Amino acid sequence: MRISFPYPEIDPLEIPDKNLIGLFSPSTMKVDKSEEEIIKEALIHPIGSPPLSQRLKGREKVLVLVDDYTRTTPTQKILPLLMEELIRTGIHKERIQILVALGTHRPMTEEEMRKKFGEEFLKEFPVMNHCWWDSSQLVSLGETEKGTPILVNRIIHEVDFIIGVGQIVPHRVSGFSGGGNIIQPGICGEETTGKTHWLAAKFRGQDILGKIENPVKDEIEQVALKAGLQWIINTIQDGTGRTVDVVAGDPLLAYRKGAERSLQVYRAVIPVEADIVIADSHPYDSDLWLAAKGIYASELAVKEGGLVILITPCPEGVSPSHPEVLKFGYQTYKDTEEMIQKGSIQKWTVAAHLVHVGRVIKERAKGMMVSKGISKRDTERLGFIYAKDPKEALEVGFRLLGREAKITVLQRGGEILPQISSSR
Repeated sequence: MRISFPYPEIDPLEIPDKNLIGLFSPSTMKVDKSEEEIIKEALIHPIGSPPLSQRLKGREKVLVLVDDYTRTTPTQKILPLLMEELIRTGIHKERIQILVALGTHRPMTEEEMRKKFGEEFLKEFPVMNHCWWDSSQLVSLGETEKGTPILVNRIIHEVDFIIGVGQIVPHRVSGFSGGGNIIQPGICGEETTGKTHWLAAKFRGQDILGKIENPVKDEIEQVALKAGLQWIINTIQDGTGRTVDVVAGDPLLAYRKGAERSLQVYRAVIPVEADIVIADSHPYDSDLWLAAKGIYASELAVKEGGLVILITPCPEGVSPSHPEVLKFGYQTYKDTEEMIQKGSIQKWTVAAHLVHVGRVIKERAKGMMVSKGISKRDTERLGFIYAKDPKEALEVGFRLLGREAKITVLQRGGEILPQISSSR
């Protein structure tokens, strides 16, 4: 079977039919309504909350948090409708602030802002990047019950109502994105984000990824509620990227309803674990910090002792915001914990990322990478086997695991949620 990848610079791959378990991707859903109609319906019929027209009575200053360039949320369609609603309820335009919830990603460029929000929108409403790296921009709200320090953008003290706009997809740290994630990691300091991510690193991927209820999401929601998140608008997009559902309203209840719908879209039932899993990183392709999502998904589909092959462009390299990833390379949980204790690794966010990937390519299986954006030297330094193209990668895989090795291919590997049918 001929397998194509969503990257023009990467050649297709022929996989013998006898080896192929299957080609899997998120579902494509049939929806009769336009995306705008779906968004409007969600605003009119919120979950667990009165409509905004009632919630905003007596409020004057609104903060709208939006996800960044790494997410495919249809912000250009949501925000004009949301602004209309806010102004109609009596909020003055100049008292609406919009903040990009970067987490610990790099700031959005002007071009990325135009692409995500639209030029006309930006002329009317200024949009700011969250400066997670600048401690003077953060305020402390104490700690969670588990002791996670809550450091959040100080803008929360300048407003009296906070709305989060994002999407809900499977997520290695929090089970699913969306809901409280727009606050943590969205507008928190790195110390807060590091602690929640390290908590996730203590669990295997199958114990967190795609789990609506889990200890990390609980911690994230504690931070979000303490910071004052009162309302969300979250989209669910299908395997083509089209919005098929939107949930709005209470940050906890609406999120859970949306996560159930997201599970229906992104879950791909696979008959058996594979010797070799080939995954692209789409749509999280800009750097390896994001592209690693394809590795996380593969953990749920690969046999112990197998091989994961990541196909990804990574035009920005390993991670512009976290150069320590290349310095240390991917590690086991035990080795990373030792480096933390010795003081070698200072950032908990980096430590968690090293473990999330290391659990797959160091503990469960081997890892191989095909990327035009990361050199052979850096690929190997990270702990991957290097291959110049998918054909070479598969040939090396056959040499390692035999010509009879069974292969699973994951498309939209950054979002898909594999589930082995025997574990349902």
